Amino acid sequence: MVLLKEFRVVLPVSVEEYQVGQLYSVAEASKNETGGGEGVEVLVNEPYEKEGEKGQYTHKIYHLQSKVPAYVRMLAPEGALNIHEKAWNAYPYCRTIITNEYMKEDFMIKIETWHKPDMGTQENVHKLDPDVWKDVEVVYIDIADRSQVLHKDYKPEEDPAKFKSVKTGRGPLCPDWKKTLAQRKDMPHMCAYKLVTVKFKWWGLQNKVQSFIQKQERRLFTNFHRQLFCWLDKWVELTMEDIRRMEEETKRELDEMRQKDPVKGMMAADE
Repeated sequence: MVLLKEFRVVLPVSVEEYQVGQLYSVAEASKNETGGGEGVEVLVNEPYEKEGEKGQYTHKIYHLQSKVPAYVRMLAPEGALNIHEKAWNAYPYCRTIITNEYMKEDFMIKIETWHKPDMGTQENVHKLDPDVWKDVEVVYIDIADRSQVLHKDYKPEEDPAKFKSVKTGRGPLCPDWKKTLAQRKDMPHMCAYKLVTVKFKWWGLQNKVQSFIQKQERRLFTNFHRQLFCWLDKWVELTMEDIRRMEEETKRELDEMRQKDPVKGMMAADE
């Protein structure tokens, strides 16, 4: 028994721009959350090609005895020591699978994303069996709607309703920004269709935990995409070559932090 939801996030950027913006924001958010990267180990970050699909494959391990990104702490079952995150980025399609050594086959989060140049109006973009699709809840995320953000997560500098891009002129986003965006020919737009499958097999806790994880995924998608848009001027002029260099630098930094002072990392997790 698994729980599926599809989250739709519309953004005032193009599909091509988002590819760079997403990778930049992932790297920045990871560094910000980890305080230098304690506990994060990047095992693999390399091109892949399999069964006609090609892109970038990454495999990360989050060592939970150290300080790790907030989203890993939120999703990790109690008692888990290591969380494995494997991602296949065959943009505009991406797939991420999260597992852990403690629960093995009884725990899995799969996130499949299609990035489309539309306003989030496509139905069953992931081409699920009709009998499966009819039970999938569709959740619309509005990055400019402050009511969708928890009070403790709110940051004025990461509020799309206040941010105006110097380099592109986009923003701030008004309450009816989606309607305006759909009517403008000079402004790019896209939607990230994120299908989340959660499996948590634990007698007596399954439904509660699966619902909790889906709730956390919505929170993460909301905060992440608000950041992505408000960081627009930092990444809009970067190339994919810039991003790969940035990822290599981040990997070296994370490795150095883990090797330099693992004890400090463990102490930080206990504070």
